[in-house]
Amino acid sequence: MSRSPRLAFAVAALGIANYSVMDAVMKGMSIAHGAYSAVLWRSIGAIVLLGPIFLLRRTPLPGRQALKLHFARGVLAGSSVVLFFWGLARVTMAQGIALTFLAPLIAMFLAAAFLGERIRRAAIGGSLVASLGVLTIAAGQAQAHASTEVVLGSIAVFAASILYAGSLILLRQQAQVADPIEVALFTSLVLALVMLPGVPWFSAMPSLALWPWILGAALVGSISAVLLAWAYGHAEAQVLAPVEYTAFVWAALLGYVVFDERVSGWTVAGALLIILGCLAAIRGRVAPAPQTEAAA
Repeated sequence: MSRSPRLAFAVAALGIANYSVMDAVMKGMSIAHGAYSAVLWRSIGAIVLLGPIFLLRRTPLPGRQALKLHFARGVLAGSSVVLFFWGLARVTMAQGIALTFLAPLIAMFLAAAFLGERIRRAAIGGSLVASLGVLTIAAGQAQAHASTEVVLGSIAVFAASILYAGSLILLRQQAQVADPIEVALFTSLVLALVMLPGVPWFSAMPSLALWPWILGAALVGSISAVLLAWAYGHAEAQVLAPVEYTAFVWAALLGYVVFDERVSGWTVAGALLIILGCLAAIRGRVAPAPQTEAAA
């Protein structure tokens, strides 16, 4: 590995670590104030941070085609993020992150259905291995007599992975008509506009003490996105693919330190099977980063 790929790998690892910190902050906010409030106000925080950058760059306003894509992905990604953090508030961080690793595999099958891409034999074999990983995690919950809340949390995270995989398909189309700053800003803008009408029933104006956490989560997420974008611009995706799965280590560590969560052997075994299945399926081709979900 030459110096540039080595540096890119290190930068990508830092980006993943940052995302994991943001997940921990958002989990804490979701537990204390609900996933709806946490996602809504983090989206507004992202608008506050990214809006001035968009205006200072004097970027032309998006056209009709771009606006349609921004709206569609904002709704899809937003629904995914709300489900993800609702579920993450009920399961351990390690288990929640492990289930999100399914997104690249699901995206492959959705790309075949909607974009006409061919499903390779490796993708089918990898999906079977990853499915065993999900079943292993489910078996661990059954063995531990998991509560209904934990089971529902796992289902929510799994559903979030499916919706996020769909948003990846739209992201490919967005990238052809808009730059990353525009995509990130308008995704947050659409999400906030869609969620604001529900504030009287599901949320409330956050206190001043909560805003540093909101802006901090938005800032960390934005920095992570920039770091990963730089890394993927300086090394091939197949070189960087393994770094995405370091998120599981960070999730287990932060879950233990911040939330006193213990990771079961079932979760570790299930995560390893999911990672193995994903690596087998994406071998030799570019794969989307699974951990970008948390940044919406």
